[in-house]
Amino acid sequence: MQIILKLNGVLMYFSVPDVLPPEDVHRVRKKAAQLDWADGRSTAGRTAKTVKSNLQADLTSDLGQGLHDFLMKAISGHSLVKRSARPKRFSRLLLSRTEGGGHYGYHVDNAIMGRDGHQLRTDLSFTLFLSDPESYDGGELNMMLPAGDFDAKPAAGTLILYPSGALHQVKPVTSGSRLACVGWIESRIQRQDQRELLFDLETVRASLQSGQNEQRLVIDKSISNLIRMWAG
Repeated sequence: MQIILKLNGVLMYFSVPDVLPPEDVHRVRKKAAQLDWADGRSTAGRTAKTVKSNLQADLTSDLGQGLHDFLMKAISGHSLVKRSARPKRFSRLLLSRTEGGGHYGYHVDNAIMGRDGHQLRTDLSFTLFLSDPESYDGGELNMMLPAGDFDAKPAAGTLILYPSGALHQVKPVTSGSRLACVGWIESRIQRQDQRELLFDLETVRASLQSGQNEQRLVIDKSISNLIRMWAG
């Protein structure tokens, strides 16, 4: 069951539990412990480098690429991610470990990411939490949004999806270790309000009872025509 946080009718973020079941979370942690880790500032933009203090895994090895592909399949194939984000492209994933007072201060994600002809516009950011929240202190994903500040520190296997243009931070991890998978989405529907309208229509369609075929066809037509109008 998803959690959708709205305030005054404005979408703040999606929380998607159980993107990974517990047994897969355990498998990811075990494989992550075998990877090589380096200073996370190597992937940060010029401003973000000054506020970033974490480690990132090398996902270019055979083990790392296999783990990357496993996580990407789980995230990109999740029905709620597809319905809410309308993905056109995903960035490569990052695997982040934060501990020993590490943090990632307030920053905005780069509007364009990637290189060598594989660039994408970042419409949505996501964090898939891989550590049990009771296993570390601090480490909340904090978002500074128009309606106020919000902290997220959900159960392992939960994904938080939020606007890439929002100021956000990872608060200092004062004990334990925080493992997370991070990535970005370019949506086929660039505007958040349009994505939300399509999501709401699909939610209504799913709630229709059997036999309400006429109503279902009208919603199908509306969704299809809105996608034709807005898709890029």
